[in-house]
Amino acid sequence: MAMTLTEKAAYIKGLAEGLGLDESKPETKIINALIDIIDDLALTVSDLEDELVLVGEQVDAVDEDLDALESYVYDDDDCDCDDCDCCCDDCDDDEFFEVECPACGEVINVDEGILESGSIECPNCGENLEFDIEYEDDEDEE
Repeated sequence: MAMTLTEKAAYIKGLAEGLGLDESKPETKIINALIDIIDDLALTVSDLEDELVLVGEQVDAVDEDLDALESYVYDDDDCDCDDCDCCCDDCDDDEFFEVECPACGEVINVDEGILESGSIECPNCGENLEFDIEYEDDEDEE
């Protein structure tokens, strides 16, 4: 079984203590300082590994929640369409129309209800946009 970093750092520290180095020599002070640094680094890496495991578990939980949400939002089994076989992608009940504001050039998507109301305020510049809608059926009756 492989030793962990903290176990290796403790092993090196034990080897250095077993040598019986003279504490008054500069070389011994440097060796002890390096061993302390190695020990601190090993503990820091160990803490980071533990935190990484926790982050990984949290990411997995978020991924599972996102999968459940995607399944709920994009679930094709709940299609209420009676008039198509496409199952939702091509049969939106609301049809949107692009309208370009003559004042600022902003393209706005509006549904049939807004068009029938006759006007809307441009969300970009505040210009009042008026609609005069004539249906093909209305023209046939005249």
